[in-house]
Amino acid sequence: MDNDLYNTAILTLAAGIPHLGTLGRPDGAAEKSARLCGSRVSVQVKLDGAGRISDFAQEVKACALGQAASAILGQYIIGADLDELTSARNAFRAMVKESAPPPKGRFSALKTLAAVKDYPQRHQSALLPFEAAVEAVEAALK
Repeated sequence: MDNDLYNTAILTLAAGIPHLGTLGRPDGAAEKSARLCGSRVSVQVKLDGAGRISDFAQEVKACALGQAASAILGQYIIGADLDELTSARNAFRAMVKESAPPPKGRFSALKTLAAVKDYPQRHQSALLPFEAAVEAVEAALK
């Protein structure tokens, strides 16, 4: 296990994922998986009248990196809208794939996962929660 990648901050996040479970009647849902490692994340959302996330649930079967990203998503997603969530996903993707700066705003804690950039085989797993959340909100808005 690489100490730079699986550090205490990431392992602490992975141990405390909020909003685990499912919603009774979600407005949108999505599931994403990583073929390389078998990680899987399912998310469900409810939106308020303004299109902001008012409730959220997730089921996470992923490595510590996917779990840590799910924890950050779960901590900050309530109140976000599609634009904010998409911007965070895109900035997170650029951070791990292109060494871009971490996302700003409510999802700035994703900077904790900056070391993932040095492990291309882990990129997909770390991005799963945000990919699924964007897809779920898009489905809810249709």
